[in-house]
Amino acid sequence: MHSDHVASRSAEPRDSRESRNGGGPHLDSVSLAIIEQLQEDGRRPYAAIGKAVGLSEAAVRQRVQKLLDQGVMQIVAVTDPLTVGFRRQAMVGVRVEGDVESVADALSAMDECEYVVMTAGSFDLMVEIVCEDDDHLLEVINKRIRAVPGVRTTESFVYLRLKKQTYMWGTR
Repeated sequence: MHSDHVASRSAEPRDSRESRNGGGPHLDSVSLAIIEQLQEDGRRPYAAIGKAVGLSEAAVRQRVQKLLDQGVMQIVAVTDPLTVGFRRQAMVGVRVEGDVESVADALSAMDECEYVVMTAGSFDLMVEIVCEDDDHLLEVINKRIRAVPGVRTTESFVYLRLKKQTYMWGTR
């Protein structure tokens, strides 16, 4: 696993989603190719990317900065939670009574909640949490997530083994 990856999940995910629907930043084939290069290696030099996509190093630097500024992508270090002391991961389905947005904001503010998405279906929110152990997991779900005003029910899906994790979905 590379230590740096480009994730198209951004702090403002609606930006990248709208680009597919014509409402946000337009991504041409060169920008998509740059993203693909960075997804393979987030530390790839701009000169090498430029050679692969047919642009100068300066032009690549400018494009990358624009993609970052628009919230289309982030360049982040991705760790394996097990190697840094977090032995328990789970996806928690949350059903909400009332305003889903306020519950999503409250859960997003929790350090253990690394991914929060509003969904259509049997759950209003899906929340990925990373914890140190089972006691920590229980504390987060029982004492913190369920204590958020508007949380009606939760259902936890504890991860047993990670089979696939990819960051290439942003350019397909």
